[in-house]
Amino acid sequence: MITRPDPILLSYYLVVSLLTTVAFPFVFLPLFFKYKTLQYRFDDEGIAMSWGLLFRKEIYLTYRRIQDIHVTRNILHRWMGLAAIAVQTASGSAGAEMTIDGVREIDVLRDFLYARMRGAKGETESSDRPVAESPPVDEALVLLREIRDELRRVSSMRGPHA
Repeated sequence: MITRPDPILLSYYLVVSLLTTVAFPFVFLPLFFKYKTLQYRFDDEGIAMSWGLLFRKEIYLTYRRIQDIHVTRNILHRWMGLAAIAVQTASGSAGAEMTIDGVREIDVLRDFLYARMRGAKGETESSDRPVAESPPVDEALVLLREIRDELRRVSSMRGPHA
């Protein structure tokens, strides 16, 4: 799995900065430092992304929180063979929680994220998977079921006119 963006991303940042003409150094320097410090980590629980030289920013999203995945390719991305994956959660923000930039094998990464996202939510790829391999039951769900059953028991003891 990727841990750093593809080197062509630096060329993309250079072209984007050159398009700003006069503001080139003000646009390119932050993008250059972002590229040099940008790191990704994919583990069993989620995705981590970090970058920054003076002001370090780190984002960690669990696969369970992922709601949607969007692949973005503008004209420069397509020309350079790059793409960006925007990962969205149900946090209520209008934009993506995390954008994975500088990816060439976009289909492989997107399919990996979808598979992890489905696995984290308890959905299975095939129905012939043994029961012993099923994901653990969420503790909150168990507690809610116990509360429901207790309320039904108390309600049935009171009778129909209570």
